[in-house]
Amino acid sequence: MRSISKSVVSACFGILVQQGKVKSTTQKVFDFFPEYKKQDTGFKSLLTIEHLLTMTSGLKWNEEVPYDNPDNSEIQMIRSGNPIEFILSQPMELAPGMQWKYNGGTTQLLAAIIERTSGQKLTEFAAENLFKPLGISQYEWFTYPGTTAYAAASGLRLRSRDLLKFGLVYLNNGEWNGKQVVPRKWVEVSVQPHLKQDRGDMNYGYQFWLFNDTAQGSPVNIIACVGNGDQRIFIDKARQLVIVITAGNYNKWNIKNGSAELSRRYIYPALTMDKTIKHIN
Repeated sequence: MRSISKSVVSACFGILVQQGKVKSTTQKVFDFFPEYKKQDTGFKSLLTIEHLLTMTSGLKWNEEVPYDNPDNSEIQMIRSGNPIEFILSQPMELAPGMQWKYNGGTTQLLAAIIERTSGQKLTEFAAENLFKPLGISQYEWFTYPGTTAYAAASGLRLRSRDLLKFGLVYLNNGEWNGKQVVPRKWVEVSVQPHLKQDRGDMNYGYQFWLFNDTAQGSPVNIIACVGNGDQRIFIDKARQLVIVITAGNYNKWNIKNGSAELSRRYIYPALTMDKTIKHIN
């Protein structure tokens, strides 16, 4: 799944907020990490949960190089032995909220806040509040080497059928079998654009990607969970459609016939053909 894990952490955080364990997304990040008070200065003191959720922290971070490159910040975080200390010690490039930058460290901080406020490990919280209600019983969540910290940004492993359940929950505004599993308001705000700058066909919510695409000559608005290797959950609310794709294309970024092209060339045309057949019948 890799970075689809990030969207699952977001869902867990919404449940945490509903439980009242966090006051709001405007709460300051360093409220939860008093042992790093020396870092709570300058622009860093302005960091809020909202900035973590939307990846607009302003922290210096580089995930634009391949994940086998030692200059990749997530790789450095994994190898640091103390992910939280590594993230919070990074210098600020800009004030929080000024610029979007992909940053798995922000997800790790969200997971740490879940653990510190709930008194449960990330896996325990997810299992009790998300997986169990969805009937998900087979999963793994890996820790960073040499630590007890769960890899919030990339470490979750789920079956495709369970990824589909997660996608259906967001398609149905947080409901599963008539039960509200993820708060409806959280789902709504999670899949709304939160970026101030124009990024063309891409925007970002609360650890969810938002894509504007075209299929069969018609506009398509996609809510997406995206993982390295062509792991995808595509949610098209207008068409009541959830697509799950898993593959092994890790660290390959220039595949011409990847998950998005599969949807454009085969899945959406198949939906159009199905409507035509029903009309003829």
